[in-house]
Amino acid sequence: MARPRIFISSTYYDLKSIRSDLERFIRGRGFEPVMSERGHIPFQSDKALEEACYKEIEICDILVSIIGGRYGNESKTVPYSISQSELKTALNLGKPVYIFVEKNVFYEYRTYEQNKDVKKIKYTAVDDTRIYKFLEEVMSLPSNNPIKDFENSGDVIEYLQEQWAGLFQRLLEETARQKQGRILEDMKATANTLNQLVTFLTEERKKGDQAIHDILLANHPLFIHLRATLLVPYRVYFQTLDEMKIWLQQRSCDNFSDEDDDYYAWIWKRRENDLKELKISKDLFEENGRLKVITPEEWKTDYVELNDIPEYTPPAKEEDIPF
Repeated sequence: MARPRIFISSTYYDLKSIRSDLERFIRGRGFEPVMSERGHIPFQSDKALEEACYKEIEICDILVSIIGGRYGNESKTVPYSISQSELKTALNLGKPVYIFVEKNVFYEYRTYEQNKDVKKIKYTAVDDTRIYKFLEEVMSLPSNNPIKDFENSGDVIEYLQEQWAGLFQRLLEETARQKQGRILEDMKATANTLNQLVTFLTEERKKGDQAIHDILLANHPLFIHLRATLLVPYRVYFQTLDEMKIWLQQRSCDNFSDEDDDYYAWIWKRRENDLKELKISKDLFEENGRLKVITPEEWKTDYVELNDIPEYTPPAKEEDIPF
């Protein structure tokens, strides 16, 4: 089962105890922490270490940024530190981020705001005023920049626990609303089908049985189940196996197989590291590949199956701490 991947971004040596506490907290929630010092990031010999970190953020779900008084190693590609560039990467990708600022740094930042044009002033909470310049940039963002000060790891964990509990509750509400919406859509589709049947059957059947055939095909139970299974927000329609193959390919379903006697099979890449096996019964198609017309009463639950594929995680390589 896929688990949320949480990237922990910060300088290392001054915040390593907080990083360790966060790792235990995240694992305790059944999530997957991603930390450079644990060998979670696959580095490549032909690329800079920081580039691997930015690439890993692309396949993470959330980034937790911890900002302390140490600037850390400078990026070789942009005018920021590596930890700052990690946060900017997540923001540019639209990833959910949670930003925590050490309390001494947070309060001294207010002093910086009033005196940033004074050249000879010295600050005690940070080793480089570029930390405050970066905070100023982050605080000016219009969205996706919740910032919380902290004294210890307990403050960070308590805040994340409340936030993630709220996200879970919101997910349950959205799921319930979507289920209600699908029920209403199915009822509307059924009512529409009945209305069309009545119309055609009472108008002297000018188009004969072909009209009923076309109505049933347009409202085929397979279309309804594929919409629900693959989370498709629009109407589904095809008439042949080949047309269905093309449509499924556009929905990231690849590696078609017909080796099974009873099913056609695809690999659905729902997202990175989240693969499913989609199986569709061969009984739904004629020998010439045309979709059979069936009624909802004739539909069987095993006509469409979606199964988890065990996630393969390569062994982590032991690497030196990059920063």
